[in-house]
Amino acid sequence: MHIPDGYLGPATSGILYTIMIPVWIAASRIVKKTLKATQVPLLAIGAAFSFVIMMFNLPIPGGTTGHAVGGALVAILLGPWAACIAITVALVIQALLFGDGGITAIGANCFNMAFVLPFVSFYVYKAISSGSSITSGRRVIAAGIAAYIGLNAAAFLTAIQFGLQPLLHHTPTGQALYCPYGLKAAIPAMLGEHLLIFGWVEVVVTTLVVKYLQKQDPSLLEAARGGNR
Repeated sequence: MHIPDGYLGPATSGILYTIMIPVWIAASRIVKKTLKATQVPLLAIGAAFSFVIMMFNLPIPGGTTGHAVGGALVAILLGPWAACIAITVALVIQALLFGDGGITAIGANCFNMAFVLPFVSFYVYKAISSGSSITSGRRVIAAGIAAYIGLNAAAFLTAIQFGLQPLLHHTPTGQALYCPYGLKAAIPAMLGEHLLIFGWVEVVVTTLVVKYLQKQDPSLLEAARGGNR
């Protein structure tokens, strides 16, 4: 799902950076106000966990990769704003030090994986688990559904960004200047692996950790009850 350099035109990259800058500012302010001191180590662990799980990726036709992100789990434990910070840190390190995802595409990658994914996952989880106890089995099911929907929402938006490039940026003869694959190719290629493989990896990881925490330390799941998170 990491978008490399050269696949998005300057307009698309610029718009997504413009969207993410206020999101990052808001996230930093909200996390400073809402994150407890005892949760700060969890934020670092969440970033490290996301970094590691995203390194296990497979190539997808068209130049990008498919992988789990762990964003739903971090959002459930710490809230979507903290998850945005954690996943952004992981993505920036991957881009700058490992070349996994382009520098010009950091805004796009963060929009898809650090913004859309955790927020969609968190609110799906919250809607399904509403009214249930922390140790309820419904929360495990909610976590799995949220993880699957959130990851595939991010994959779908990545595919849309790829697929729009031939329409937005091309030569007078119609040759694509950036990503050459239109929506008809980009959407099936991107969603196929995430719907069939990586979405389920995200489900398994998220549900196993939530189930474990329900037995060992249910207090860590209390963050999901915060309405302002």
